[in-house]
Amino acid sequence: MVTEQPTAARSAKQRGRPRSFDRDTALEQAIRTFWERGYEATSVADLTRAMGIGPPSLYAAFGDKRSLFDEVVVEYAARYGAFGTRPFDEESTARAAVERMLRDAATEFTDPGHPRGCLIISAAINCTTSEVEQALREKRNSNVASMETRIRADIATGELPPDTDAAALARYSGAVLQGMSQQARDGASREELEHVAELAMLAWPRGDRPQEFAARA
Repeated sequence: MVTEQPTAARSAKQRGRPRSFDRDTALEQAIRTFWERGYEATSVADLTRAMGIGPPSLYAAFGDKRSLFDEVVVEYAARYGAFGTRPFDEESTARAAVERMLRDAATEFTDPGHPRGCLIISAAINCTTSEVEQALREKRNSNVASMETRIRADIATGELPPDTDAAALARYSGAVLQGMSQQARDGASREELEHVAELAMLAWPRGDRPQEFAARA
């Protein structure tokens, strides 16, 4: 005779079972789905289909759609968004950092290995979920604020002229970056976006003749 296990014991055993899917791989597929379709247009069915899991597994591993998207944004920044922050850690001036950021954006936004453009810029377009829209807006504005801080530091050291409008220059640079993302989604090539970046840097004030834009890879 088979003795049935108590309900609590069965539940504990089920909870202890390893997942039948690779969480990191599934998360990567979620990133690409939100990146390509945006938050609003992506359904749970779209996600489970792309991730290769059922709804119960998605909810158990990631929570609801909003919770998954929050994790996607963090992972996107770590896996694909470093080009936007690394230059400010490694370059000695704001101009050099922005120039490198825009040049690298031309490459990243058109990389055939993943969806075009930037998830942080495009994922909340036409989004009716105000919390998602606000969270991404804050991230974009934070990036502009960081650029402004670096520009002001260069003004203080004499790297940039004292009459430089730091807020306007930072906002301009952010607008160029966001425009490049949309242009990439509309089909612009890497070379075309590199030309945009090159022209954008001509707006930066400097005391000597602008150096030639860095050679394309």
